[in-house]
Amino acid sequence: MKLDSSAFVAAPELLQVLEGHSTAISCGGDRVLFSQGDAPTGVYILSRGATTLTMTSPAREEVVVVEVGSGSLLGLPGLIGNVPYTLTAVAHTGAVVRFVSRDEFTSLMQADPRLALKILAVLAAEVSSARRAILEC
Repeated sequence: MKLDSSAFVAAPELLQVLEGHSTAISCGGDRVLFSQGDAPTGVYILSRGATTLTMTSPAREEVVVVEVGSGSLLGLPGLIGNVPYTLTAVAHTGAVVRFVSRDEFTSLMQADPRLALKILAVLAAEVSSARRAILEC
């Protein structure tokens, strides 16, 4: 199944606010940011570089593979829904990644509800991309 990589890209204003409340993650080599099935701990911002997102079936077959680029927000559905991550995210060598913890993210959303609308736009794009991919299968 092929997802549209642009579905993960957030508005620059949202990225700027989130980055101001984030910590850097070192990606000297390929690095797993989170794995399918992990409990959500926060959201990841891909500031620069590439990350591959994959989903595997119970039979361990890859059913989704998408490479996302700069400006992508990773892990939103799990964080917002308080459910395990549904994808595995691997940042590639040289990627610039930032992390916003669950508590910091929640505080930001409560402090500025306009940010929540920008987050919903990213989630809606992900859902639309997934539905289009299902239709193409």
